Amino acid sequence: MDASQIISIAVFVIALGLIISEKVHRALVAVIGAVVLMATGVLPFDVAITHLDFNTLGVLFGMMLFVSVVKLSGIFEYLAIQCARMAKGDPWKIMVLLIILTAVLSAFLDNVTTVLLIGPMTLTLCNLLKVDPVPFFITEIMASNIGGTATLIGDPPNIMIGSAAGFDFADFIMYDAPAVVIILAVVIVIFYFMYGRKMHVGQKEVDAVMKLDPDNYISDHRLMRISIVMVALVVVGFMCHGSLGWESSIIALGAAGLILLVSRRPIEQALLHVEWTTLVFFAGLFIIVGGLTETGVIEMLAQALIDVTDGNVFLTMLVLVFASAIVSSFLDNIPFVATMIPILLSMEASGMDVTPLWWAVSLGACLGGNGSLIGASANVVLSDISKKNGHTITFVQFLKVGFPVMLVTVVLAAVYLVIRFPVA
Repeated sequence: MDASQIISIAVFVIALGLIISEKVHRALVAVIGAVVLMATGVLPFDVAITHLDFNTLGVLFGMMLFVSVVKLSGIFEYLAIQCARMAKGDPWKIMVLLIILTAVLSAFLDNVTTVLLIGPMTLTLCNLLKVDPVPFFITEIMASNIGGTATLIGDPPNIMIGSAAGFDFADFIMYDAPAVVIILAVVIVIFYFMYGRKMHVGQKEVDAVMKLDPDNYISDHRLMRISIVMVALVVVGFMCHGSLGWESSIIALGAAGLILLVSRRPIEQALLHVEWTTLVFFAGLFIIVGGLTETGVIEMLAQALIDVTDGNVFLTMLVLVFASAIVSSFLDNIPFVATMIPILLSMEASGMDVTPLWWAVSLGACLGGNGSLIGASANVVLSDISKKNGHTITFVQFLKVGFPVMLVTVVLAAVYLVIRFPVA
């Protein structure tokens, strides 16, 4: 191991430790870590810039702008009250509805877009019922990552795998979606024992919610109509962006620009609601992970995972689903999957049937996002929304719930893969 590899690993480990300790803001940690890598020459500035995922940053920025305009219509309050009335004010039933809605939306929208839409609804509901929104946010984070696993467009690793392996939308519905349905059902049961049994609200709060008229919360009917049309266009755009040859950021930024133009809302007002610290954190994190990629650390890790199985497809499949999940809990799953793709393609070129391995990486990398607060973009975004509204979700607090639940989901995924691809 050379000096550059040692420095890149040290920066990542120290940054992770500081993020876990929460003694220093994670955005500041990410920036300093990135600067150290560039200052030491491990990752020269011009190389570091190439590791910034401008597509992901574009999606984040575009959808933050988009949602900041949409919420001015009162649509989130309207939907929240409708949801609460449908559940008759029962917080557990509301949580289940939000979990299912989040998972379904995440299958057809970017996960970040989904949590940006669901977050304001959740806050409104919890304020009405006077309950802690943190359990709702934690369950929604996990639902977004689970739901995003189901389709080609639900999570970036799936887009990458689909492109490399030649899988289309129907293939993911056939192979990943059945596992997701089973996993989501089991996770809802787990959440019932974790949260559902403890959720109680007074009759006064229930009566107050049931008396509310959702229509009274629509502050701008014209903007609401525009928002509904725009959300539908965004869904179609995300579903079709691959066939159009557009990056998902084009859809997000285009939607933001169009709704600002049509609604005639001042862009200065929208920019005030952008989560700038989230964008800075991801920019720094991309560079830190880029250091691991450029120095060959991630490639060494991925190759070692393959070597220990001695080329046995069945064993490699099981190793990959767990390794992908654990690595993706603390590292961005995009560079990990990017590293695995050429390895699997070379194994395929040697005559090995790697079909089960593609699905193992897909399930493991996507589900692994639930392992920690930095495991996926949606985790960071929704936790920042929660913190901004006075409800902090700490790294350790999420880890205590997320990592065990993630392990359960990965075990279920492994069992599913064994049943689906039983031949060694």
